[in-house]
Amino acid sequence: MSPASHLIAIDWGTSSLRAALMHRDGTILDRLQSGDGVMAMLGRDYAERFESLFGPWLDRHPTATVLASGMVGSRQGWCEAPYVACPASFEDLARGIAYIDVEGRGRIGLVPGLVSDQAGPAPDVIRGEEVQVFGGLRLNGQASNEQASGVFVLPGTHSKWVVVEEGRIARFHTFMTGELYGLLKRHSILGKLMPEESEPPFAPAAFEAGCRLALSDEAGALLHRLFSVRTTGLFHRFTSEELPSYLSGLLIGEEVREAKALIGDRAPGPVQLICREDLARSYRLCLQAAGIDSAWIDDAAFLGLFDIARRNALIA
Repeated sequence: MSPASHLIAIDWGTSSLRAALMHRDGTILDRLQSGDGVMAMLGRDYAERFESLFGPWLDRHPTATVLASGMVGSRQGWCEAPYVACPASFEDLARGIAYIDVEGRGRIGLVPGLVSDQAGPAPDVIRGEEVQVFGGLRLNGQASNEQASGVFVLPGTHSKWVVVEEGRIARFHTFMTGELYGLLKRHSILGKLMPEESEPPFAPAAFEAGCRLALSDEAGALLHRLFSVRTTGLFHRFTSEELPSYLSGLLIGEEVREAKALIGDRAPGPVQLICREDLARSYRLCLQAAGIDSAWIDDAAFLGLFDIARRNALIA
């Protein structure tokens, strides 16, 4: 792929996609967002939808480099980009890019995900988050630093704790925190005392109480502590509107406790959170309760894709 003056950076995930048209100097010229995530694309034509979404940008910039990250490169996506093993750098990701030829539009590059501890008892994988981590390094001024290190946390349905060492993603750990929250709230007895139709406002005191219990050495482990969501409701310690925050605190607190045990004291500075503002609020409260400093990065996917393209001469 010859160097281009523009980049179309696509974060194509499970439930949605978002994209940016970027100049070679990193300026974002245009954006778009769509509900056409990988799950919504089942049985549909990817090339046709790609043309509908990005044809106007490519009409204006026909030689633009196109890079997409996320589940679009999974086995369930457009085309599989095989996982790259950790430790992995910008250059390792670039070497693993899988290309698709789209008639009349040239090639589209699908950035591979990463696999950690592939030969171990519990291998782990990510797709898309690795690009956000590299974007986070760029925002921190560490993109070109081969000695860059730190811990990045990407909260969500499947939260990721990513360890960066010597400018490479060394390893990571996944926690099914968000998905477990949804399952317990909607499909277990714990949710019977909670509002059914909507998510109530965040209740800081209830959330922090859940965090403190999860982080403590008292009252057993998670399977026992979870039942306290029901009992604290039965005995009116928390209202039905506060119980979701209490459950969230228990689960995020357990995530932080387990992550500390797995990662240890590896962060030379604050843990870097890459997520929406509401998730950052919750995680920062819990990390503070655990004695861990943190900082928030709003969005880093497009910068990560830009840096992968720039460092590997895909734009010039």
